[in-house]
Amino acid sequence: MASSANVIQVDTERIDLKNRSLAAFLAWLVPGAGHFYQGRHTKGSLYLVCILTTWMLGFALGGGHVVYASWQPGDRRWHYILQAGVGAAALPALIQGNHMRKMTDKGTTSRSYEPKWGGFMAPPHRPVIEDRTDEVSAWYATYGAGYEMGTWYTMIAGLLNILVIYDAYAGPLAVPISGRKKKDGEADSEQDADSEQETTGQSEGGDSKATGEPRSEAKR
Repeated sequence: MASSANVIQVDTERIDLKNRSLAAFLAWLVPGAGHFYQGRHTKGSLYLVCILTTWMLGFALGGGHVVYASWQPGDRRWHYILQAGVGAAALPALIQGNHMRKMTDKGTTSRSYEPKWGGFMAPPHRPVIEDRTDEVSAWYATYGAGYEMGTWYTMIAGLLNILVIYDAYAGPLAVPISGRKKKDGEADSEQDADSEQETTGQSEGGDSKATGEPRSEAKR
């Protein structure tokens, strides 16, 4: 049986968010997966297609080098914090980064280092120095503005999925689509007015029947 704390109502539709924490985790792991778990298939499909398409487009624009995990002097890749918002798609970068860290001594990558999976999401060789030619400089020279655009596209995809994660956890905004949400005082006053009008109508109808006069004349 669904817990009442996980069931919300928007207009006349009841939405069971199920296990909110699990839904949020699934939404991070794969965009839209949390919504599929909750039975919200339309939203799940929309998020899956839009976010992963944005991510893959950015990844392709940068030649597959715009997503990597690094926190070394001269190459603090803070962009990855946002890129990791898409979950599983960015996890290979963590594995590659840890592999290179083990093969790096005093800021210099060992000559025997070989990245995994043909260099997929592998960080650049150390050291990375801004005023010298290095692997990052070669990527910029090869892909030009596409490298910057690809970085931003993958970051935006990660940021968008953070909103998706929140939606999976908290559900849609519980405000009636047909209008603004009424305050408690307004709802009570409207109910009182409706009940008073209904009582008045019934009273007038009863008087008319008792006297045998038409209702319009009874009002006069």
